[in-house]
Amino acid sequence: MEPSAATAAVFEPVSPPTTFEETVERLGTAIRLGLLAPGSQLPAERDLAHQLRISRSTLRQALTTLVQSGHLVAYRGRSGGTFVAADPPLSEAGGAEPLGAEAWAVLEERVAAETGATVLACERAQAADIQRLGDIVERIAAAEDFAEYRRLDTRFHIGIAEAARSPRLVTAMTEAQGNMSDLLARIAHPQQVLGRSNSQHRRLVGLLARRDVPRAVRLMRDHTEGTEHILAGLLPSVPTGIHVEEAAPLQPA
Repeated sequence: MEPSAATAAVFEPVSPPTTFEETVERLGTAIRLGLLAPGSQLPAERDLAHQLRISRSTLRQALTTLVQSGHLVAYRGRSGGTFVAADPPLSEAGGAEPLGAEAWAVLEERVAAETGATVLACERAQAADIQRLGDIVERIAAAEDFAEYRRLDTRFHIGIAEAARSPRLVTAMTEAQGNMSDLLARIAHPQQVLGRSNSQHRRLVGLLARRDVPRAVRLMRDHTEGTEHILAGLLPSVPTGIHVEEAAPLQPA
């Protein structure tokens, strides 16, 4: 199969620090738009990792996520490999933009609330706040299903706003998390994604405890940007026009 310019772009190198999430977005977007046809085989793992310039472990996590979300299927054995699912989630309108303007507004609102709360929480959090956030992280790790995970995840982020000692930020964070729940309800929730997200929660608690504002804000931005990539890669339909960077496509095997 001769790759088009669009599909060739999918395999351009991925940039850190959101290599896992961006890889999910690249592949998921290419599949959703039909650039990678149902039943087509992806390049061998070693070759694909080299093309994207990411580690094989990161690639495996991304591929596992897309298998769990129904975009890919994996077969073992001599004739095995990773293939696009026969009936993957596809764009309803064949559009190039996975997120609509309303969705993007939600994501931007979240960035403002999360990063602002993180700055103030670094400055104002007390020992009891840090302990409470750490306890929530452990409860998230033990969550038995996504409903429980999401409830605790929401509580964690609102807890950061509470640690900021700003009632208005608590209100803004609560609204942002409610809107995020509406978006997240539309995608699959692979364990790889949830586990990575909670590992960032754990690191964030440590940074808050050390009052490390620059690193805490950078980590929170990476955290929110990771969600943006996952939504862009896994949302099966196209709401209405939001501007996102074009995903670089993949080159079929």
